[in-house]
Amino acid sequence: MFLTRQEEDILDGEEGPGQQKAMEILTALGKIFDAEKLIPITSAHLSGVSYKTIGEGGLQFLNSLEGQAQIRVKTTLNPAGMDLERWRDMGVDPLFAERQKAIIDSYSSLGVQTCCTCTPYLHYNVPRLGEHVSWAESNALSFVNSVIGARTNREGGPGALSAAIIGKTPLYGLHLEENRHPSVIVEADIGDDILSHSLLGQVIGKRLGNAVPYFKGICPNTDRLKTMAAAMAAAGAIALFHVEGITPIEYGHELKGLERIRVDSSDIEKAKESLSSGKEPDLIALGCPHLSEAEMREIASILEKKERKRDTEVWFCTNRWVKERCPKEVTTLERFGKVVCDTCMVVAPIEDHHTCTGTNSAKACNYLPGLCSQKVVCDTTKGLLELIS
Repeated sequence: MFLTRQEEDILDGEEGPGQQKAMEILTALGKIFDAEKLIPITSAHLSGVSYKTIGEGGLQFLNSLEGQAQIRVKTTLNPAGMDLERWRDMGVDPLFAERQKAIIDSYSSLGVQTCCTCTPYLHYNVPRLGEHVSWAESNALSFVNSVIGARTNREGGPGALSAAIIGKTPLYGLHLEENRHPSVIVEADIGDDILSHSLLGQVIGKRLGNAVPYFKGICPNTDRLKTMAAAMAAAGAIALFHVEGITPIEYGHELKGLERIRVDSSDIEKAKESLSSGKEPDLIALGCPHLSEAEMREIASILEKKERKRDTEVWFCTNRWVKERCPKEVTTLERFGKVVCDTCMVVAPIEDHHTCTGTNSAKACNYLPGLCSQKVVCDTTKGLLELIS
């Protein structure tokens, strides 16, 4: 991989050990994927935030960068393992909380914006069409690739952090136009609800693995697009998709000769059944990806004239930007559960208190059994809320 003189100097340690470490990671990635060179990026988004997932090793790595490096581009953080303000209400162990706060402090010392959300593209960190970025977090990178039309590979936490420190990323994969064209057509005939779109993502992610699907027959809004993106990336490795008439780059003239896949309501129902392994949730968690303003208002409208009838633990996971803009809805939701920020059910230590989680997210259904030792109840938003109201 070609390096400029300045990049070689960084690799040789002439700008400090922190930048040297970051450049070593980027050049290693470049060699693995046969990248021609490094290219500038305009932003980054980092995974590897929860103490549950990165542990002491991850914290030590971050500590080793303190005072040795600073980010060069706008950079945001994925969810942490707890609500940073009301972690006690979540039943989080004080030692876990201490280590989690240390992780956040380390990122902050590097100049990272510690918003702790998987949907920064809705407000905190919004790339522009055609920009090169370095994003981790499965739903986020897929959304910015597909819906916004920026360009990123499916980065891991260390790779995205290294790119943020250097301000560059290796030129390969989805940064190249030839790799962004549709490879298969998906003709979908499904319901209009959030869960149906999440399960569509589940079906396609599982069936295709790593591909660039082009969807016909659906007209999803932003919330349906983000849940599709999350499920496709969790069930498979899809980091880019196109939707006819919705996503910004129109490839309709290039579809001739592509394989066609059909998905209907029977496929959606089978996917739902395959993800469900429990019957009685002791935790209901909505917001994977984080709830938007529209979703908060929709849930509040369902609950506002009802009374809580069960003491099942309920989490409404969102970010602080949304919570601050929905004070009336937060008041309604708090009658039925907790509006938690900075975190979600997947990266929080829910296994300490719960054994079966109900969710409307196919992404969460994929991760909860392995990461959180949970049985899962997969159902619609309305179906889950009916269990408590």
